[in-house]
Amino acid sequence: MMRIAPTLARSLALAFAATMPALAQAPQAGTTYKPLPTDIVDYSAPAVAKNYVKRVAMIPMRDGVKLYTVIMVPDSATAGHKAPMILTRTPYNAAGRIRTVAPTLVDTMPMGDEVFMRDGYIRVFQDIRGKYGSEGTYVMTLPVLGPLNTSGVDETTDAWDTIDWLVKNVPECNGKVGMLGSSYEGYTVVMALLHPHPALKVAAPESPMVDGWMGDDWFHYGAFRQNNLDYFTDQMSARGGGESVPRMGADDYYELLRAGSLGDYAKAHGVDKFPFWQRVTAHPAYDYFWQDQALDKLIAKNPPSVPTMWEQGLWDQEDMWGAIHCYLALKAVGMGDNNFLVMGPWRHSQANYNGSSLGPLKFNGDTATEWRRDYLKPFFDEYLKDGPAAKVPHALIYNTGENHWQKFDSWPTTSALKPLYLESGFGLGFGKPAAHEKKADEADSYVSDPQKPVPYLPLPVKPEGGEDWRTWLVRDQRFVSTRTDVLVYETPVLTSAVAIQGMPVADIFASITGTDADWMVKLIDVYPDTYPDQPELDGYELPIAMDIFRGRYRESFENPSAIPAGKVEEYKFTLPTANHVFEPGHRIMVQVQSSAFPLYDRNPQKYVDNIFFARPGDYQKSEQTVWHDGKNASAILLPVVP
Repeated sequence: MMRIAPTLARSLALAFAATMPALAQAPQAGTTYKPLPTDIVDYSAPAVAKNYVKRVAMIPMRDGVKLYTVIMVPDSATAGHKAPMILTRTPYNAAGRIRTVAPTLVDTMPMGDEVFMRDGYIRVFQDIRGKYGSEGTYVMTLPVLGPLNTSGVDETTDAWDTIDWLVKNVPECNGKVGMLGSSYEGYTVVMALLHPHPALKVAAPESPMVDGWMGDDWFHYGAFRQNNLDYFTDQMSARGGGESVPRMGADDYYELLRAGSLGDYAKAHGVDKFPFWQRVTAHPAYDYFWQDQALDKLIAKNPPSVPTMWEQGLWDQEDMWGAIHCYLALKAVGMGDNNFLVMGPWRHSQANYNGSSLGPLKFNGDTATEWRRDYLKPFFDEYLKDGPAAKVPHALIYNTGENHWQKFDSWPTTSALKPLYLESGFGLGFGKPAAHEKKADEADSYVSDPQKPVPYLPLPVKPEGGEDWRTWLVRDQRFVSTRTDVLVYETPVLTSAVAIQGMPVADIFASITGTDADWMVKLIDVYPDTYPDQPELDGYELPIAMDIFRGRYRESFENPSAIPAGKVEEYKFTLPTANHVFEPGHRIMVQVQSSAFPLYDRNPQKYVDNIFFARPGDYQKSEQTVWHDGKNASAILLPVVP
C-alpha cells in the first residue's frame, strides 16, 4: 500500500476541510440569521371527477345519541331514479371502509361490495354507538333489552332508528334497505332482524357472532379462547382502535404457559380491569348471562319475515356456530321457506375476499366472487329492486372433497348418523366392536400434562393475525400425530367413497385419573402418500371438522360437575358442519387429545370452581383412557349419504 508523507497528508487535510460547511458550534454574538425559503406552498388537489357523492351524517337515535354514518350515493341514483340501499353497522370504523378517493364508486368500496356498486346501489356504513365517530357508550355485543340491558336501547333499536332516518332523509333511496355484514357486523344484522323496520327487505348475516359460549368467539363448549384478550384490548381500550396485549416474547405458547392461569396472565397485563373480562370470568358456565344473549334462541322466539341468507365458512376459525344454528333454529319453527344457507370453503369473512384457495387447498375458481355475483346479488335484487325471482337454493354448500358447489332443498340432507368406531390397534371401522378377550384391547391411554399441552399450531405460535391464524383449521395435523398424548385412529385405504353431509358427532367414552378434562376430537381426511395433482398434499392430514369440549359440562352446560376419577363417562358433542367426500385411495382419521394450546385455556385436570383463576398446584397430570369395547364403544357419528 502506498504511503503519503506526513507533511503532504497535513496539507491535503487542510485543503479538504476548507471545502466543508461549517460544523455546529456555540452561538456567535452579532450573527445575522436569514431564513431560507419554505418548501411548503398552498395547494389544493385538482378536483377529481367522481361518479358518486359522499355524505356524512350524525343520525339521531331515540335516546338522543347520534351515530356517525357514511352514505355513498352513485350519480345514477337520483330523486327521479331511486336506488336501494345496503347498510352495514360496524365497530370497525365506518370512515375507514371507504378505501380511497377515486373517480369511480366501485374503486372506493371494499372488494365484497363490488357487485353492488357496479349496479348503482347506495352504500351506507355506520359506527355503532360508542365507537369511532359515534356518540354514546360502547358495550361489547350489547345485549338485547331485558335483564342484561335496562338502558332502553340496543342494537335492534339503533338499527330501526337508522333505517327509519335513511329512508326519510336520503332522497335518492327507493325506500328499500338491505343489511349485510360479517362477524361483529353479522351480529348487528341479526340484532336488526329481531324486530325489523318495515323498510328492511332482505338481509345477509355473514359469519355472525351468535352464541359466544357454545361455539363462536369467546368459548367452545366451555373452553375459553385465549386470543380473545387481544380483541378485548383492541376494542375496549379506545373509542377507535386500541392496542393488543404487549408480548414479552415471540411465542404465545411459552408466554401463556409461563404465566399460569389465564386470570394470572390477564392481571399481569392489566386486562383484569376491563368490565367485559370481569363479566366473562364471572360466568364461566352456560348460565343466564350467555343464554339470554344467544341470538339463535332469540330469533327463533321472534322469527322475522325478512328473507335472509345466512353465510358461513366451512373452515371459519372464529365464528363457526352462528349462521348454521340460526338457520336451523328458524327452520325448526317453520321459517324454512324464508331462510337460506350458504357455506363456502372459506376462513372467517373470506366470503368478502378472494375465494380461490385456503392454505394449500385450491378451489374450482374464485368461489367467493362466484357466490357474491351469482347468488347474493340476485337475492338482494329480487327484494330491493323488484328484480326477477332469484334462483337461489335453500342450501348452497361447497363439497370440499369433490371441489364444487352443491345445491340442496334443505340442510342437513339426512338425520341418520352412522357410527365410525374406534378399534383396537388404532383402527377405525363401521362395525361395532365386540367384547375383547384381552383387557388391553378395550382401551387406549395417554398422559395429559398441563405443563406440556398439545399446541394447536406448530411452534412458535405467533400472536393472532397473519396466515397462520387464518388457515389453522386446514393445517396438516402430522405435526401432532406422533405425540404420545394424541391418540390417532384411521381406516384402511378406502376402496369406495364415503360422503358426509351435516354435523358429525363425537361420542367418546373415557375414564380419567383426574377430576376434569378437555376433549378435542378431529375428523381428518388423510391424502394418499403420493398425490401427483399437488405434491405438497402428499400424505396431508386435512381437518374436515374438529372442536373441543370441556368435560365438566358433560351432564349440564349450566351446572358443571367434577368427573369421578376412574369411572367411564360419555362425552358427546357435535362437530362443525361438513360437506365432504373421502375419496378412494384416502383414509379417514380421528385424533383425540386433551388440549389445543394456546388457543384454548388449559384445563388444570383437577376440578376447580373457576378455571380462569386456577392456582399453580391445581394443574396436574392425568391419565386419559379412551374406551372402544363392546359396552363403551367410542365413535364418530357421521352423517353418511349415498
